[in-house]
Amino acid sequence: MLLLRESSQHSGAEIDFNAILGEAGGDVGIAHADILVEFTEAVWGDDDDRLSAARRAIVETMGADALVDASGITATFNAIDRVADATGTPLEETKAEESADLREDLGINVFEPGNA
Repeated sequence: MLLLRESSQHSGAEIDFNAILGEAGGDVGIAHADILVEFTEAVWGDDDDRLSAARRAIVETMGADALVDASGITATFNAIDRVADATGTPLEETKAEESADLREDLGINVFEPGNA
């Protein structure tokens, strides 16, 4: 999330971060966001037909290379979060400070250890 915010500020793109929580509507500021969100949700679901359709949508809309990229990013973010959660790795102080306003706006501070 922090990386996306920083890269969007660098590029001048305006991103609606409420899309992370499924609360945004319309244009969230990321090309093909609807297709990418559907793919990510299908990856972590248990409906093989949904996943096949999501893969096809990416290939047809963005190309085969985009499917490889989306797959890698989805897997990497899942792995990073699981390792951090499993080991109890705290959010670095500088990242906590830099993302405080965004985390508050999205209401995700409830997911901190002890608050869930």
